[in-house]
Amino acid sequence: MDVANQNGLLLKNRPARLTCLPQEARIGLLFLSLWLIGFVLLKALPILAALVLSLTDFQMLSPESTRFVGLENYIRFFGDTEAGASLFGSLGYFLLTVPLEMIVALVLAAIFTSARLKNKRTSQTLIFMTSIIPATSIFFIFLGSLAYADRLIFTPLNLPPIQGFGLLLPFMALWSIGPGFLIIYSAMESVPNEVYEAARVDGAGPFGRFFYITLPMISPAIFFTLVINLTGAFGGAVLLDRGYILNFSLSPMESYINNTMFLEADLGYASALAWITFAVMMTLTIFLFRSAKRWVYFPDENENEEI
Repeated sequence: MDVANQNGLLLKNRPARLTCLPQEARIGLLFLSLWLIGFVLLKALPILAALVLSLTDFQMLSPESTRFVGLENYIRFFGDTEAGASLFGSLGYFLLTVPLEMIVALVLAAIFTSARLKNKRTSQTLIFMTSIIPATSIFFIFLGSLAYADRLIFTPLNLPPIQGFGLLLPFMALWSIGPGFLIIYSAMESVPNEVYEAARVDGAGPFGRFFYITLPMISPAIFFTLVINLTGAFGGAVLLDRGYILNFSLSPMESYINNTMFLEADLGYASALAWITFAVMMTLTIFLFRSAKRWVYFPDENENEEI
C-alpha cells in the first residue's frame, strides 16, 4: 500500500510540473524576445541580404542597373592582388597581436590573483575601462603624442621620426585587452586552492604551479579568448562597436572591405569579400576546435571518460 500511495503521489505531482514548464518557457522567451528581434532584424537578415548581394553587381550609386552575375565576384577575388594582400595582412595581424594579448593577459591575471595585491577591484576597473573608450580617440591621442615626441625630442637631436603606424598595432591590441583579461582572471580565480596546496606539499614552486596546474586548468578560457581574438583580428571587432572610424580598421581586410563598400560604392563585391573572410575565419576556427582536443582540458569530458 505504501508503494501504491507513493506512485499515486508521483502521478499527482507530474501534471503540476508539466504545467509549469510552458509558463517558464514563455517567461524565458519574453526576456529573450528583444534580443531575438534584434538578432533577426540586425544580424540574420543583413547576413542573408549580403549573401544575395554577393551574387550581383550591386552599385550603391546606381542600384537600378543591378544584375545577377553569379560567382563572378568570388572569381574576381582570386585576381585581386590587393584583396589577397589584405587577407594575408589580417592573418599576419592575428599572428602578431594575439600572442602578445594572450601573454599580457595571462601575466596580469596571474598578478591580480595574488593574495598580496591590494585594491584589486579598482585596478581591474581601470584595465577594463580601456576597452570601452572609443578606439578613434585613442588613435588620434597616440598619433598626437608621437608628433609632440618627434617635435620636442627626435627633431632637436637630429634623429629620424617615429613610424607611428607600426607602433600602433601592438599598442591598440594591448589597449583593448580588458575582456580577455577578465575571462582569464575569472578562470584563474576558479582554480581550487586545494590543488595549489597539494602542489606546494609536493615541492612545486611558483613557476611549476603556474605551468603545470594553472595553465592546464584555465585552458578552456584561453581557448575561448583565442577564438574571440581571431574574430577581432579579421574584422569581427566591428560587431563589438569598438569605435573605429568608418573606413579604418586595424584589420587590413576589414579596411579593404570598407573602402570597397563606401569609397567605391561596390556593395556586391564587398559582400563577396565579407563572405570570403567569413569562410577563412570559419576554417581557422574549425582547425582550432579540432586542435583543442589535444591541449584544452575539459573536466566534464575527462570525468565521463574515467567513469
